[in-house]
Amino acid sequence: MASSKYFNDDHAEHILQAKFGTRAIHAGQHPDPVTGAVIPPLSLSTTFKQHSAGEHNGFDYSRSGNPSRHAFETAVAALEGAKYGLAFSSGSATTATIVSSLPAGSHIVSVNDVYGGTYRYFTKVASALGVEVTFVDLADAANVASVIRPNTKLVWVETPTNPTLRLVDIKAVAEIAHKHNTKLVVDNTFMSPFFQNPLSLGADIVVHSVTKYINGHSDVVMGVAVTSNEEIYTKLAFLQNSIGAVPSAFDCFLANRGLKTLHLRMRQHATSAQAIAEALEASPRVENVIYPGLPSHPQHDLAKRQQKGFGGMISFRIKGDLATANAFLRHVKFFTLAESLGGDRATLGITENLIRLSVGIEDTEDLVADVLAALEAAVKL
Repeated sequence: MASSKYFNDDHAEHILQAKFGTRAIHAGQHPDPVTGAVIPPLSLSTTFKQHSAGEHNGFDYSRSGNPSRHAFETAVAALEGAKYGLAFSSGSATTATIVSSLPAGSHIVSVNDVYGGTYRYFTKVASALGVEVTFVDLADAANVASVIRPNTKLVWVETPTNPTLRLVDIKAVAEIAHKHNTKLVVDNTFMSPFFQNPLSLGADIVVHSVTKYINGHSDVVMGVAVTSNEEIYTKLAFLQNSIGAVPSAFDCFLANRGLKTLHLRMRQHATSAQAIAEALEASPRVENVIYPGLPSHPQHDLAKRQQKGFGGMISFRIKGDLATANAFLRHVKFFTLAESLGGDRATLGITENLIRLSVGIEDTEDLVADVLAALEAAVKL
């Protein structure tokens, strides 16, 4: 199996000192030794020639390792400041593989405001495998200590959470988890490696739904996990190969291409999100706005401390009810109604008038105007 250890690259030390965008473009990217092509070619082969039994050039079978996947894993690891990267067929497959690395009878502590797919896996699948999960409000990091047990193996965190955009103090949770010999996993999907690097704050594993920001073009379903812990990497790499929930070479090629512009896209996402959040907060048609970039966010100071930016996700409560929210959604022109929100809605503050916006990279002025026009059409003062 080919290792994703990007510092094996002759130019790795130079790349590691470079800024984010330079790393995104150069990490794991080698000109083709045969043709000289500067973009790593798409490798669709399922098997690879061996010089003799067990002797090959780093790849033998594409489930175990593939050049296109290796290039992508290497690039993502570099962006998160990790030594190792492992790509999977989806974010959910990433979660399942990590949970599969735990012994039966293990206990996981998870933030209560967790992604619906993760909640579903924890409550419907992991439980059947003998893994118990306790969900807890982690607005106060100290809450972790009260639910950790002798068999707790993982603390699972998203920050910001979905959809209420609550933050979790990664460094504080990591310190508590490690005192109890427990590993910390952080889902960094909403921030992307550009705005937040949990490993530098004490996390042991960072996961992403590549489907969201890293790929960035809504045409790939994939997940990725990165770590700097060799023992964790070795175990997850074994499971990646054994379970076989790996992405196709073509998806890896597309995601690697998307990753090259991540820094440019994230800046635009955040610029527009900040402008829209401020416009929403100033509108008499809105009850409240939840965006970490606003001083009104109760954890704004934490956001400034552990993030490098505030991201492209906004949640707000429109004045009215479900019918009002639907009227708003019918009138927006540049936002498309997509995945709905599930989970324990009332407990998490998910009311019928809560709307989450995933802000794109269109021109900021057009998006602000679109949102305000839809508000005016939906809410009559």
